[in-house]
Amino acid sequence: MSHPVPLPFAAARTYPLAVTLPASVAQLTLAPALVVLPGPRCAVCAPNGDAQPLRTPDARDLFETAPVLVAHASMTARRLGLHAPARSPRLFDVLELFAFVRPAQFAAPSAAGLAQSLGLTEPKTPQEQAAALRQAAHALLAELAAAPVPSREEALAIAETLARAGWPWGTATIAALRSAPAGNQFRSSGLDVWMRLTEWEAEAPVGEPGSKPIVPDAAAERLKALLAQAGLDEARPSQAEYAVEAAHVFQPRDREGEPNMMLAEAGTGVGKTLGYLAPASLWSEANGPSVWVSTYTRALQRQIERESRAIWPDEKVRAKKAVVRKGRENYLCLLNFQEQANAAQLGGSDLVGMALAARWARATRDGDMTGGDFPAWLPTLFAISPAAQASAANLVDRRGECVHAGCQHYRACFVEKAIRGSRRADIVIANHALVMSQAAFDGARAARGSKGDAETTLLKRIVFDEGHHLFEAADSAFSAALSGAEAAELRRWIRGPEGRGRRGRGLEARLSDILGDREDARAQLDAAVHAATALPGEGWSGRIAPPNGEVRPTGPVETFLVAVLEQLRARAAPSEVGMECAARPALDLVRTSARDAAAALAKVEAPLLALARALEDVLDAEADQLSGSERARIEGALRGLDRRARMTLPAWRSMLRAIDEDAEDDPDFVDWFDATFLYGRVVDAACRRHWVDPTEPLTNAVIAPAHGVLVTSATLADPTLEDPFALAEMRTGAARLPDRPKTLKVASPFDYAANARALVVTDVGKDDPRQIAAAMRELFLASGGGGLGLFTAIRRLKAVHERIAPALADKGLALYAQHVDPLEVGALVDIFRAEEDACLLGTDAVRDGVDVPGRSLRLLVFDRVPWPRPDILHKSRRARFGAKSYDDAIARGRIAQAFGRLIRRADDKGVFVMLDASSPTRLFSGLPPGVELQRVTLVEAIEQVAGFLGP
Repeated sequence: MSHPVPLPFAAARTYPLAVTLPASVAQLTLAPALVVLPGPRCAVCAPNGDAQPLRTPDARDLFETAPVLVAHASMTARRLGLHAPARSPRLFDVLELFAFVRPAQFAAPSAAGLAQSLGLTEPKTPQEQAAALRQAAHALLAELAAAPVPSREEALAIAETLARAGWPWGTATIAALRSAPAGNQFRSSGLDVWMRLTEWEAEAPVGEPGSKPIVPDAAAERLKALLAQAGLDEARPSQAEYAVEAAHVFQPRDREGEPNMMLAEAGTGVGKTLGYLAPASLWSEANGPSVWVSTYTRALQRQIERESRAIWPDEKVRAKKAVVRKGRENYLCLLNFQEQANAAQLGGSDLVGMALAARWARATRDGDMTGGDFPAWLPTLFAISPAAQASAANLVDRRGECVHAGCQHYRACFVEKAIRGSRRADIVIANHALVMSQAAFDGARAARGSKGDAETTLLKRIVFDEGHHLFEAADSAFSAALSGAEAAELRRWIRGPEGRGRRGRGLEARLSDILGDREDARAQLDAAVHAATALPGEGWSGRIAPPNGEVRPTGPVETFLVAVLEQLRARAAPSEVGMECAARPALDLVRTSARDAAAALAKVEAPLLALARALEDVLDAEADQLSGSERARIEGALRGLDRRARMTLPAWRSMLRAIDEDAEDDPDFVDWFDATFLYGRVVDAACRRHWVDPTEPLTNAVIAPAHGVLVTSATLADPTLEDPFALAEMRTGAARLPDRPKTLKVASPFDYAANARALVVTDVGKDDPRQIAAAMRELFLASGGGGLGLFTAIRRLKAVHERIAPALADKGLALYAQHVDPLEVGALVDIFRAEEDACLLGTDAVRDGVDVPGRSLRLLVFDRVPWPRPDILHKSRRARFGAKSYDDAIARGRIAQAFGRLIRRADDKGVFVMLDASSPTRLFSGLPPGVELQRVTLVEAIEQVAGFLGP
């Protein structure tokens, strides 16, 4: 018999629940809600709804011994000075409940973030947050009872699996789901989500895109319609001008290798996304797929997809028209998921995490686990072995092991869906890394006469948003690194996992059934597997750099890395993160070992190339016999072989040959050695090669083959130059084209003179951590929170955090920090955005990835000028591109980018503060017109911040 009862996690008199639940729910332990903010500042909300502050020792006792509701158990433990806890029947993490009830929906991982996601009033104080946490748990259970997704039966099957695994929320979720009739169609654990995913269907090729021009006036009309669709009726002449001018890149090109190229700087608030989507959508409609929009950060990819709603408001239509694309290492691999789920049910993995990941897999838009709708905080809530976590690290294909059509989940594969979707989409929203790597890969495929994937040969029109990062993206994509980790990964890719308990499939396991009785191909495979024993194997790091100093390398590559470390110790001074030195002139030991390592790599490369040729022969000779799935598997194997045998291994051997011959430095490349430190000891060594000017391969592989290229950003032009776009032309590859690109500079519509201030503090010693900490503390207090502190060194960030966190907590301000808090950057920014008066400390990743409109970000403080790090690579580029002016341009761009984060809306107000008294005025010339740089004392800066940013 059932009757209405209160849920055990909320006071019924405060939050009534209008559903009927079994009386057994009332027997669950009544758990108070505990919130611990930085400081720590603690509060508890009792089952009767009363919220009170709590002393830290009492909070620690409660957390360690009693049933309790929390938001992010590991973060809570850290703030209480405890180790991250294992899962326990008494620790009710409301974030896990959110992941179950609202899979693939966003929530910042905190009590305030949960409240915001559920539409509750933003809680400010610890007591308010504790009450909100209890309210959130109650609201989620009520929502689950009323409208479970994707069905009551499927949710119930997983809830019962979770309950059997000891999940604290198991009883409550089952009770909520059984508050209404549920069928019994599920006879499994519910984890077999691959059985219920929509499969892709093959379609005829779309063909080459057309060349119909886009009339500029039509772009303006399309923009007007999009603004009306989005409910934005204000006139923005600058946005209209941008859309009209951007139509240039959507005109037919006149000559091969000469795209219609445009560099466009659009200040914050112009609305450049809709500005280029207007002509891009027109072009796609008229000419066929696709326009590729490429970004540098994951956050902007999702933002662009959201803005495309103005074009395609219907979600199902938009899912086909605007496809987000990343590399395959970002998507859930269903085969990995099945293996991990099976292991979890046998006790070999985290069953709770896998069940919650299964809920997500059924609701996700596209299976993207890195920057998509997967909650990155989910694997971090409790202390779980990295190998057992339901995390991107374990569930995506980062090992290059995909068997393509040989996989039983091939037709439901998220990667295949994304690839096929991008071939037919009007807009493909990719990232610089994918565009560059695909271009480099196509070059390798051309070496064997392949025309490449249909996906990449359609890169005719490209919009590079965040175009100021194009140079860095090309630098990363067209470089080479022979390190212990990379070489060991190649061995694992060929031979498969060799340690106990390792998951994965080696080359033989992936190809054996394809090769059948083809003896020549099988012989080449055997030779490659045997030759790969010369590569670093299990435990390589402890052999090349053991803590006791007794090196014992195995094989020629490990011996080479030991020699590299000898040269580094002889010629380089250790820094916070490692050490580096020029590769040449090399020690005799290095040259000898480089020769042996190159010979060993050649023995790996030769059979891999022969194997690739054998597979190509199969495609040719048995074209009339191969099934579609067999052909797809062989093509998939060839893609992996191309990357390693025609790109990676030749690059490694080329570097080693130059070291062995002690050749003169090639003016186009920079070679160097480096070592990576972790907790003060060496964990890896590498030989690296980068282009001095990576725009050469960028132009050849990406820019010149395209028909139209738009490079846009809020910070492209350099106002100190006679030609403001000269540096941008050099750093984007435009300078390598026969004709100069079209340029456009559209100013921001915001009133910076009224809404922003820029200050340089003149009396703080930038080399004294105590002075920096004191200055940052007082500035954060003066602004009442909403402060972002940016650092150029992790060590200084940690030192400042340690000094100022307690003082801010005493005044009720939460302080979060990259490299301190156990969350990745995106989650920290999410919390910072959700909590209006919180403060955040970070480095470059935060500067580039934060988009926080409103009062949550109202103060930005640099600890010192963000000069480029004078490493070996930068010194070579400095000599090539203009010495001091090149340094200035990089620092000026970083300052301008950071400043642009302050004012994101017309009603935002913000103060920019530089704590480096030696900052040259010329570095601030990139700030928007109307912003006057003031040099002030710290006391004057504090007064200005308090007066300007007051409530």
